[in-house]
Amino acid sequence: MTSPASPFVATEHIDAGDLSVAYFDLGDPHADPVVLLHGYPYGVHSYDLVAPLLVEAGYRVVVPYLRGHGATRFRDPSIPRSGQQAALGSDLLAFIDALALNEPVLAGYDWGGRAACVVAALWPERISGLVSVNGYLIQDIAASGEPIRPDLEAGFWYFWYFATDRGRRGLEANRRDIAEVIWRRNSPEWAFDGDELERTAAAFDNPDYVDVVIHSYRHRLGLTSGATAYEETERRLAVRPPISVPTITLDGTADGNFPATDGSQHAHLFTGPREHRQIPHAGHHLPAEAPHAFAQAVADVAEPPGDGAGTP
Repeated sequence: MTSPASPFVATEHIDAGDLSVAYFDLGDPHADPVVLLHGYPYGVHSYDLVAPLLVEAGYRVVVPYLRGHGATRFRDPSIPRSGQQAALGSDLLAFIDALALNEPVLAGYDWGGRAACVVAALWPERISGLVSVNGYLIQDIAASGEPIRPDLEAGFWYFWYFATDRGRRGLEANRRDIAEVIWRRNSPEWAFDGDELERTAAAFDNPDYVDVVIHSYRHRLGLTSGATAYEETERRLAVRPPISVPTITLDGTADGNFPATDGSQHAHLFTGPREHRQIPHAGHHLPAEAPHAFAQAVADVAEPPGDGAGTP
């Protein structure tokens, strides 16, 4: 299939916390805001089809590159290139502050979903709702040494690869090719083309990409320490705080790494209104594979847009 044309043309930049964040801002700047957050190894083009649906429905849609991706840069060379969950969540909160977004809906998957869950759990007053693929994504680092089913362990081969110096060198040399292997495993029914992969892989040509990715996977396995600046946030996350904002969680039934569930395993971690949906034939890269279902979840969890536009 042919990859869709991207709506992301004019890159904007804003200083937010430790970062100069590169982002795209679509739709009416006075409309209700939605922040769409990408995962690893992906980028803003995960939302090439979702963003126009939400703009048409009457929302302001903001899509940032996470730390280590695209044109996002650290503002100071001395800042640790951490990829830990507390860093991702703190980046997102700083970004919301910098743009003065009023109670946005946060929506994401993988790393981006984790950042959204962190903000939803620790700073619920700052947002109006959450859409998260694969449920509650705050890591239980204390339990990271416990084995899981062998078939699921196999899907996480890159966790173990990145724990080694060989894996670090491999990521430095083979960013695009590693992403392709992960994409095919994560989304066995997704017929992406080479142009789509190349467009996304351009975001990996970032001077901090390798450092951030390697630290992320080593930290979540308890193999390296986190940055001092995030110690208090990590302590708060270690107790797995509940999420109280209105939430829709999504599972793709064709996710190669995270088999779809009925959502009950995370039920105790959501204390506010929450609905869980299974999306047929979608894999881990759900917004790209099922854009209408993802956009509909955002619209359903949000307050109706101020201009009265219909849902996607």
